Amino acid sequence: MKFIHLAGLSVLLWLTGCATVGTPTAGGAQPNPPSALPATDPKQALVPPHTAVYPRGTLQPITAADAASRGVAQLKAPADLWERIRRGFAMPNLESDLVVDREQWYATRPDYIQRMTERSSKYLFHVVEELERRGMPTELALLPYIESAFNPQAVSSAKAAGMWQFMPATGNYFELKQNIFRDDRRDVLASTRAALDYLQKLYGMFGDWQLALAAYNWGEGSVSRAIARNQKLGLGISYSELNMPAETRLYVPKLQAVKNIIANPDMFRTELPLIENHPYFQSVDISHDIDVTLAAKLAGVKLEDFKALNPSSHRMVILAAGTPQILLPWDNATVFTRNFDAYTQGQYASWTAWTAPSTMSVSAAAQQVGMSEYDLRSVNNIPPRMLIKAGSALIVPRSASMQDVSEHVADTAQLSLSPEIVNRKAAIKAGKRDTVASIAKRYGVTASNVADWNDLKVNAGFKAGQQVVLYLPVRLTKTRASAPAADRTQGKSATTKTRSADSHKAARSTKVVPPTRKKKQ
Repeated sequence: MKFIHLAGLSVLLWLTGCATVGTPTAGGAQPNPPSALPATDPKQALVPPHTAVYPRGTLQPITAADAASRGVAQLKAPADLWERIRRGFAMPNLESDLVVDREQWYATRPDYIQRMTERSSKYLFHVVEELERRGMPTELALLPYIESAFNPQAVSSAKAAGMWQFMPATGNYFELKQNIFRDDRRDVLASTRAALDYLQKLYGMFGDWQLALAAYNWGEGSVSRAIARNQKLGLGISYSELNMPAETRLYVPKLQAVKNIIANPDMFRTELPLIENHPYFQSVDISHDIDVTLAAKLAGVKLEDFKALNPSSHRMVILAAGTPQILLPWDNATVFTRNFDAYTQGQYASWTAWTAPSTMSVSAAAQQVGMSEYDLRSVNNIPPRMLIKAGSALIVPRSASMQDVSEHVADTAQLSLSPEIVNRKAAIKAGKRDTVASIAKRYGVTASNVADWNDLKVNAGFKAGQQVVLYLPVRLTKTRASAPAADRTQGKSATTKTRSADSHKAARSTKVVPPTRKKKQ
């Protein structure tokens, strides 16, 4: 009988070992959970925390102590996504007065919590799935609450964009395309992939999730220098001990406060909206460029709901070469595919990209593409008095004979502008009987401007040889030959001159704004 009990215990312990996390090492021993180990490769997928590991080769007995120290996979599925997130909490808790302060801030704003969590219901399942696939703590699924309140259209004063708030340069580093047709920093799938890549990279650098989060907010170089300073002074190097800006000092306490509220909403008298533990959306392939309004119509969803799932497309057309997939609510994906294949009411896209062959005015470009100047400016957000540089891509109406936009244009299209007229500062010498009015007429500027630039009255005259300041278009200041013949007969009286440091500054600038002076009375 004792032998039977021992055999039964061995089988139980073997089953327990099968449910542990990690990859078995030689002899059947298990390493630490992968979420506690730095990832040297930011794009390396870690073993998910709840993945069952099946033994290979000859089975090895384990001791009762080994079995007691290992986790056992949950047999009951989480009731909702909040429960699933709670089960994956793995970061050490931060306890401080700042955490308590942030808890009170959130708890006293139930409407804000409600709006924020409801907005996240479209994206949260995907983020949790990605974190579990990589074996990362599910607290990180709450980070967009801190960054953007889960708003993929959010843009900070420092030009960070998307729900993960990527700066343009950091977005480029993590292969988030940014052009006139799309901004992948706002894309739900692409930005989440990049954010988790970045967080894994930072954790690999610092070996501590709180320091990794500080670096996500403050920059890895800043955190590294703060650590080096403390080490030099013989001080601690934990998150709480580093000297950092107030925003970064509050960053992890904010996340900890949200974590505490999610972990125990009743304690904070907070009601979380139900988020089912299943996908909200799925990706659908598109084989042609398509107008955003048509895509929403074929899917049977409201335009604002379509844009909420596809926020990277900030123009009226989606280019299949750059965005081969769109996101749709789970139940609408099949509807879209059926309607897309059956669509016979004309072309899918009424807009396309046109590349300027040379630097030209907006009116000339509008004439080439068959648009009014007003419409071309409006569609492409071109301000007045600007030239379109050669190679720039513009959004223009698409004819039936046009092909879909190429991958190169879809990925790299940019609109580059330059001032239509560049004014540079010039100094001339007045001739005999020259007045403010005569010089203004000669150089095609207004008398009031000439008077203002020289701190004179409009009816004032000049002495022969007196220096006169003008702000002229480049074409008038390049050569003396541009001056009227009458001026050239007066020696150097109308010759444009460049004056010391002022003229050098003018030559380097794209436009010099004439100074405004109060006229003499």
